[in-house]
Amino acid sequence: MSSENSFDIVSKLDIQELNNAIHQAEKEIATRFDFKGSKSSIALEKEELVVISDDEFKLQNVLDILHSKMAKRGISLKNLDYGKVEPAALGTVRQKIKLKQGIDQDNAKKINVLIRDSKLKVKSQIQGDQIRVSGKSKDDLQQVMQLLRKADLPLELQFINFR
Repeated sequence: MSSENSFDIVSKLDIQELNNAIHQAEKEIATRFDFKGSKSSIALEKEELVVISDDEFKLQNVLDILHSKMAKRGISLKNLDYGKVEPAALGTVRQKIKLKQGIDQDNAKKINVLIRDSKLKVKSQIQGDQIRVSGKSKDDLQQVMQLLRKADLPLELQFINFR
């Protein structure tokens, strides 16, 4: 068995699941007593979330509701990059949250170093916003997956195309 086995490491966000979490959070905000008459909303605009509320305290409550709905749907909070809270129209406050998609160069290099330092007989190469790991032994590849799951990386990783 001299064939190469491989898998790809990616960091993707399921936009449909995020949409569902947003809708659930909006429903809860609409029915909660403490949000009665408030101008709180969550909107998905291209590659970012825009959260608007009356004041910073309510904005934080809206984010807490959104985080709980995202967690229930299996969406990692590591894929969110928070902007600063800024004043908006009609006395409200707004916070923009960028959605992280793909593995940036710095994190890709960190992942490559982690794999190289593990002394496993595998090769890893950066391909755009993903990393391909290949080796002869499937056991080595699975050890790489375990190593990366345990590593404290600032983004959520998925392993695809395992062959």
